[in-house]
Amino acid sequence: MKALKIIGLLVLGMNLVTCCSQKQEARRPISQKSGEFMKQSIERNKKLNQGEESLIANIIKKDTANDYTASTKGYWYYYNTKNTTATATPVKGDIAMFDYEIKDLAGKIIYSQAELKPQNYRVDKQDFIKGIQDGIKLMQKGEKVTFLFPSHMAFGYHGDDNRIGTNQPLLCTVTLNDIKKEKPVSTETKIE
Repeated sequence: MKALKIIGLLVLGMNLVTCCSQKQEARRPISQKSGEFMKQSIERNKKLNQGEESLIANIIKKDTANDYTASTKGYWYYYNTKNTTATATPVKGDIAMFDYEIKDLAGKIIYSQAELKPQNYRVDKQDFIKGIQDGIKLMQKGEKVTFLFPSHMAFGYHGDDNRIGTNQPLLCTVTLNDIKKEKPVSTETKIE
């Protein structure tokens, strides 16, 4: 039995010496990428964005009744109803209560206001349509705004798996009904 333990220890020791003395090389990649796919993807997206911006520019040019504003995020909007008194706009953490509807750029209703139901959205703390997440922060209580979103500010490449298709720019009309301000968390503790 003792001899078996000694032989086992010798075999284990030889394995450790052999394993530690061999240098291992890093595995080389099977194939190397040239980055061509990414270059093509970037070019495809640039063309898509230019096409969508061109469509939106034509709509704005034809619509002389409304005064459009370009946002810094790449979408356009105009006020259907503007609040002329200076009131607060929603900020991070506030709950924005609003109604909205979604149309295609031709004005055909995709989702009606009744279908979408009133929304309670916690600003910048909930996922929502990217463009509306940003646009709602420009609005004051009682305002109704129409947004023209390129697809990257709407549902993007994927669509919504229902009525909104791949890379579809949208026209969304949003009515901000109310804003509930986030209550600050008290750091004081009561000592009784």
